[in-house]
Amino acid sequence: MSRIKLVRFAENAARPEIVEPGKDTYQQLAGRWNEAFFPAAQPITLEMGCGKGEYTVGLAARYPERNFLGLDIKGERIWRGSTRAREQELTNVGFLRTQALTLLAHFAPGELSEIWITFPDPRPRLGDAKRRLTAPRFLDLYQQVLRPGGLVHLKTDSEALFDYSLETVRARPGATVLAHTKDLYATPELLPHAEDIQTHYERRYRSEGIPIKYLQFQLS
Repeated sequence: MSRIKLVRFAENAARPEIVEPGKDTYQQLAGRWNEAFFPAAQPITLEMGCGKGEYTVGLAARYPERNFLGLDIKGERIWRGSTRAREQELTNVGFLRTQALTLLAHFAPGELSEIWITFPDPRPRLGDAKRRLTAPRFLDLYQQVLRPGGLVHLKTDSEALFDYSLETVRARPGATVLAHTKDLYATPELLPHAEDIQTHYERRYRSEGIPIKYLQFQLS
């Protein structure tokens, strides 16, 4: 491991806004995020696979009346997101370093108001379908941790992942597709719902002429 990574991981260990294995807060905040982690009790939005935290921090800066968490397994990505939040002096944002399948260990039923899935790995191989963040087993988890009527948003460049996700949600009992498009920036009426915050990947895809797909749905 490089010296830079070691330094950043040590900084992660000292940053209270980062929840990760080895800290007392890890697996002890389910049902208590607004009580024991955030300064103010506000609706909580979670970004799955937040990467470098661009979207999580962007949302937190835009909506100070809400709380935001970015989830990712990579410590260096979490460090970058945390650093970005610190530079902006944001207190309504935190980061959780864990695997996506562990949601129930970290959140109580109905604790989240909203979930964002921004440019996840599309897992194009058929054998990897269950690893897609919109696969049924993940939707099961989202439904448990979201409040009734909570929203899920997907932004992706992958038409295959978009089609799979739309089909999966439509086939799910009780789920409702609220909005969808295969070309977000050619559908301006949906932009306020999808947010105009752009990650590195979104800017790159747009510069390459790849349409951005967007899906918004409820699970119950």
